[in-house]
Amino acid sequence: MQRFIFGERNGIYIIDLQQTLDRIDTAYRFIRNAVEDGGTVLFVGTKKQSQESVQREAQRVGMPYVNFRWLGGMLTNFATMHKRVAKLDEFDQVIDSGEVDQMIKKESLKLRRERDKLQRNLGGIRRLDKLPSIIFVIDTKKEHIAVVEAKRMGIPVIAVVDTNCDPDMIDFAIPGNDDAIRSSNLMCRIVADAVEEGRMLASKKGKVEVATTPPPPPPALDEAAQQKARNEAAAQQREREERLLAAKEAPEKTDTEVVVVENESEEARTEVQESAGA
Repeated sequence: MQRFIFGERNGIYIIDLQQTLDRIDTAYRFIRNAVEDGGTVLFVGTKKQSQESVQREAQRVGMPYVNFRWLGGMLTNFATMHKRVAKLDEFDQVIDSGEVDQMIKKESLKLRRERDKLQRNLGGIRRLDKLPSIIFVIDTKKEHIAVVEAKRMGIPVIAVVDTNCDPDMIDFAIPGNDDAIRSSNLMCRIVADAVEEGRMLASKKGKVEVATTPPPPPPALDEAAQQKARNEAAAQQREREERLLAAKEAPEKTDTEVVVVENESEEARTEVQESAGA
């Protein structure tokens, strides 16, 4: 983290905010483009300072999140994890249908406890049906298992890294304070805004594609309009035929008429020349 530290004051490292801004901009554009192409961002932040902001911003843009505990294998053993999510859906169905009220008290209490436990751990990813395109992490030191699994699965990692973290493991490291609540709120909001903008661009792209499709053919004319068009076409055809017939029947000039015209033209030229000489 030395390259991201601006200086030290009273034993506290000061992060270079210019580098923070530059890397926020890079991560923002990466998230926006990924979401525009249909990608999914998984928000991860289980420390107390970031739990609320992670859940709030992820839910605002409809993205999955983990804010209570990262269970090993959430990415590397996704199939098994997805079965646990299906179990959570099954518990909810039993509770909503009223079947749980027909159980004995001990079994009912056990089912509810199991359901609450699954909801805390997996409630944020219950609509995640495939591996995410990106994971966004706050405090990579605490969430090191999530980072390792993402790297193993080839998933890009965007993370807020403090001075006690290793930025070399992160694809898009954003130097910043991962302990302050205000910092967590800001970073989560920026990522959520990038997701929102990416969806807006994807929506506009869909509208443009619809607009560029060929227009539908014009509606068919009614019977009266069709008859009128046929009558006009027939009248125009008769006019053309009459003109052709008149041109063929016109008398042709005889050789005598041609000679007379030529003689008249010659006499006219002679008179013009004599007038000019006078």
